[in-house]
Amino acid sequence: MPGYLSLILHAHLPFVRHPEHEKFLEESWLFEAITEAYMPLLQLLERWRRDGLKPRLTLTLTPTLCSMLRDPLLQERYDRHLKELIELAEKEIHRTRWEKPFHELALFYRERLTAARKAYGACGRDLVSVFRQFQELGLLEIITSSATHALLPLLADHSPSLRAQVLVACDHYRACFGCDPRGIWLPECAYVESLDDILQEANLRWFVTDTHGILHAHPRPRYATFAPIFTPKGVAAFGRDPDCSRQVWSRHAGYPGDPRYRDFYRDIGFDLDLDYVKPYLPAPSQRGFTGLKYHRITGKGPDKQVYDRQTALRAADEHAGQFLEARMAQFRRLSEILDRPPMVVAPYDAELFGHWWYEGPEFLDYFVRKACCDQKLFELITPEEYLRRQPTNQVATPAASSWGEGGYWRIWLDEKNEWIYPHLHIAQDRMTELARRFPQPDALQERMLKQAARELLLGQASDWPFILRAGTSPDYARKRVKDHVLRFTRIYEQLTDGQLDEEWLKEVEWRDNLFPNIDYRIWG
Repeated sequence: MPGYLSLILHAHLPFVRHPEHEKFLEESWLFEAITEAYMPLLQLLERWRRDGLKPRLTLTLTPTLCSMLRDPLLQERYDRHLKELIELAEKEIHRTRWEKPFHELALFYRERLTAARKAYGACGRDLVSVFRQFQELGLLEIITSSATHALLPLLADHSPSLRAQVLVACDHYRACFGCDPRGIWLPECAYVESLDDILQEANLRWFVTDTHGILHAHPRPRYATFAPIFTPKGVAAFGRDPDCSRQVWSRHAGYPGDPRYRDFYRDIGFDLDLDYVKPYLPAPSQRGFTGLKYHRITGKGPDKQVYDRQTALRAADEHAGQFLEARMAQFRRLSEILDRPPMVVAPYDAELFGHWWYEGPEFLDYFVRKACCDQKLFELITPEEYLRRQPTNQVATPAASSWGEGGYWRIWLDEKNEWIYPHLHIAQDRMTELARRFPQPDALQERMLKQAARELLLGQASDWPFILRAGTSPDYARKRVKDHVLRFTRIYEQLTDGQLDEEWLKEVEWRDNLFPNIDYRIWG
């Protein structure tokens, strides 16, 4: 009895757009992800289409990510970013001409970056439309997430905000992909029972939760995580498979830590003379990543050996074979004990494949080809397609859970970031007040109300408390929360006082320009 495997990639970045600066460090998060993760994924899909493979991959493209990918300013800046890196690679080819291993890598980077820029121009710089085409061809199912990747359980006590995060996301999805979303990636896989009503209202059929969200469901699921459960409202919950997760995610035993793979942190932006690399850094005032990296992981110590691309590709092929064998053994065991085809769900951050794990796209390619051609124990499928084939499933209530540390949401609510939420609670109540006070606004009032909604959504993003907890860019995250709350407060005061500053509003609309057709009445 063949089973089903669902590969789900979750692509998300916070909305970072700073037209007021010529270059901005955090905009490089998007540029690096496009070059190393999103473009390689599109190339994989094209090769699979060309070769007649239909692996049926599931991909989240969050509303904030789509907004940035479609933004003309960021498109222009990304093209400039590629042009500068190609120039840097040319300089590196000249600098390393007497150092063969480094010289070959410099040639490799120039070729890869040049091809990326050519492909980016060929699609009109619109990657969202290319992903849409692959969905329409049947190779891909694209799902949505909450509007700004807010941690939804932390909004559960304010239902208008909860509804807005979901309904604004669905509206945005329709604008991007021309159809309704069927599945949703709950940010951080964070679930509480009160989400069911809004998911049902939005006509979303399924979501993914972490393993313990299913295992601790009430009543206990008969098939554990190897079949979805329906919540009492009829929305399907799929549980993450821990074995698939461990082989890829584990810090100690996961594949990306293999010493043959490229080291993420060793970059010429830190190694070479500052004056030499300064024109190509994300922020010229400080060192940063360029993407040109010459060393492999090697080991835990500071001494690193030179990266060997062919050796790394052989490692990716080897690991893809191991992953396939593990899945085949898993399906053999499950077929002996289950009375229905088992469903194994393997969700990962999309940026892992290519950005954090440089050889990740090749691993995916090798695995998909082996899975499609070398075995018949399981079929690659999307959760939506599974529900069409297996429409009858157990009804149970998933447990409150997330895939964050500790299994719930302490990463997003602790002593480093708790100060955010009292401000958001006040803003949320005020947004509802505004939506009810202005049922029929004039043109300027409506612009103000829409911008208030944008600022509140951006302030609710889970990325800011996460960054504050992790300590990676705390000053930036702190400033973003404060800026959005202060802008919202100023809009609220202007609307309640009747003193509207249109020039200031134009500047704010210019900066935070996502969701142009947002419906502020949702908060009412």
